[in-house]
Amino acid sequence: MQRASADDAHPAPLAHLASSTMEDIMMLGKKGYNLGVTLGEGSYGKVKAAYSDRLESNVAIKIIDKRRTPRDFLEKFLPREIAALKRMNHPSIVKTYEIFETKAGKVYIMMELGVRGDLLDYIKSTGAMKEDIARGKFQQLASAIKYCHDMDLAHRDLKCENILLDKDLNIKLSDFGFSKPLTRDENGKITLSKTFCGSAAYVAPEVLQGIPCNPKICDIWSLGVILYIMVCALMPFDDSNIRKMVWIQKQHRIHFPKSRHLTAACKDLIYCVLQPDVSQRLNIDEVLSHPWLQPPEPTVPSTAPAAEEGECSQNLHEEKPEHKQQTEPQPAEKEGEREKGSS
Repeated sequence: MQRASADDAHPAPLAHLASSTMEDIMMLGKKGYNLGVTLGEGSYGKVKAAYSDRLESNVAIKIIDKRRTPRDFLEKFLPREIAALKRMNHPSIVKTYEIFETKAGKVYIMMELGVRGDLLDYIKSTGAMKEDIARGKFQQLASAIKYCHDMDLAHRDLKCENILLDKDLNIKLSDFGFSKPLTRDENGKITLSKTFCGSAAYVAPEVLQGIPCNPKICDIWSLGVILYIMVCALMPFDDSNIRKMVWIQKQHRIHFPKSRHLTAACKDLIYCVLQPDVSQRLNIDEVLSHPWLQPPEPTVPSTAPAAEEGECSQNLHEEKPEHKQQTEPQPAEKEGEREKGSS
């Protein structure tokens, strides 16, 4: 949701803050924050840059007006996000400095600023990453997900737009608005979820089909999509036709562009993570122990099955509105019918 360069983050004059209310400016000013430009807007709030006198640095402030949000969001998703942010303490997860709420119903969340923007914009501007670069960034992201999963917390909205970059281009996972603390039954098994969260191009096929699923395993599929984008600068599947996309995903058909010259180990990790059979999909510990995330080996031909050239790929530069702005969680569609599920 944050989209700003280091220069953009500096506070702007009040005359340039027409989109900000005086309420925000005055309240944040009392707390020592000098409000700046808008970084992004979502379904239930906006994120603005600001300068913190106390921290002596630029920050991002998520502003949510509870008076203009649905009850379901206020009673379920906002409390979950705040609770998750208060628990987070990991180098590859955006830091939360302060959270406060006003009597007027405004919630302000002060966070670390991703000064180099998000991963999607970075890849659009620089192209596909070399494997050594992608390996380091993916390792950071996977370690952040392991941290969450070890706490029985699923992110449920993993996508390149929610992965920010600091000044040194280190990964900073953000936006826990759809995260969910997981519960277990009497046998210790994760309680399955029926709620659709996320963007269609990134979510697992079982979610799109409305099949009750383990949100941790769904996070893993999203990691595979992100890794593919890192090394190919393409979307692995064309989501313009959801039913066709799910059919291709269930065939376990993945196209790797020949021009990228990916190693067998890299292709194998992507292939094992984008596994439609949830019983065979890797968990986060297996992802982190995969050979590709260890010291690299010499390039050898890939033995992983792949679709024919051009079968599944989609240009990363095509405008995809659902990638840019998150919609309210809703039951998944199954064979064209909407099924109402619990989150």
